[in-house]
Amino acid sequence: MELTSTSFLATLIAVTLLAMLAALLLWNRLPGPRWLRWPARVLMLGLCQLTAICVVATWINGSYGLYSSWDDLIGTDAGQGAGAMTGPPVGRARFTADGDGTRSTYFRGSHSKLAGRVTVWTPPGYDAPGADRTRFPVLVLLHGYPGTPRTWIDLGDMPGALTRLVQRGTAHPFIVVIPEIYPGGVNTDCSNVPGRRIADWLARDVPELVARTFRTLPSPAGWGLMGVSTGGFCAAKLPLQYPKVFRAGAALDPDPLTGDPGVLPDPVLRERNSPLWLVAHARTADVGLFLATSAQDKDSPPAQLAAFAAAAAGTGVRVRTLVRPAGGHNFQTWIGMYPEALGWLSTEVAPPAPRPRTA
Repeated sequence: MELTSTSFLATLIAVTLLAMLAALLLWNRLPGPRWLRWPARVLMLGLCQLTAICVVATWINGSYGLYSSWDDLIGTDAGQGAGAMTGPPVGRARFTADGDGTRSTYFRGSHSKLAGRVTVWTPPGYDAPGADRTRFPVLVLLHGYPGTPRTWIDLGDMPGALTRLVQRGTAHPFIVVIPEIYPGGVNTDCSNVPGRRIADWLARDVPELVARTFRTLPSPAGWGLMGVSTGGFCAAKLPLQYPKVFRAGAALDPDPLTGDPGVLPDPVLRERNSPLWLVAHARTADVGLFLATSAQDKDSPPAQLAAFAAAAAGTGVRVRTLVRPAGGHNFQTWIGMYPEALGWLSTEVAPPAPRPRTA
């Protein structure tokens, strides 16, 4: 049972309730002398408190993505190099149903040699009668740091929010792909660094896995990204670095677009992987970027969006910005940005289309 799964949290809640019920029923029915009954009662109280603490800790972990797996919690992922990650053989993946309409796999990429979880959701029309020859656009969702793919589902109202926009006719039906953005527990701002090629994981391994498993439109016309916070930084930079894979990216409250010295200490590596440097050096790339923040967000100030748009002028990169008057650095704010972001992505990324018949 996954550490961040809803079933694990529900199991803990059930155990807590059973422990409380047992304490109430057995409190005055314990056999033995008085000196033995009181320690037993103390143990029952301790068990109730322990299970309640586990419920709260698990809920906090799921909300903030502090630990993404059991290995992450107990530290067995620590100290692994890029080529030393445990997991399935390179390229092998088997998707299993998660019980909420999504499918997941633990997958090790052939380009990055990194292993991580990838969750996929297909829209209702994907399995509709007569749709077996229809290819769908892909929306890759990038979570923040700390965070996990489940963050989008448990806190981000995905894919529910997308489904409602599709029903209103303001967004395409997308195949939704949610990968880990720092497999192995090391954040590199989605960059290739010595010993850990996370850009290759996100822009080569994950797209190749999804394209060979699901009926997707060819990239880049049918592929877009949307990210929040650190994932927003990645959604702004990956289309610039991989324009042959992604047509567009929507960055909601992105981290500083010049890069984070705490993540990439090397100034040259940090600059060459920053969206601000990449867009200034883009040359007629067929890429669109949507950047959004709020006037109150000190982690993603509006000034950096203006600086980014100015740097993109004359490069051919299409940039749209959105600054909301209020909102924090949280999913409540980001969910409010979905209609603009997903509506814009649906103008940049191609809609579902029938697969051409071969002669």
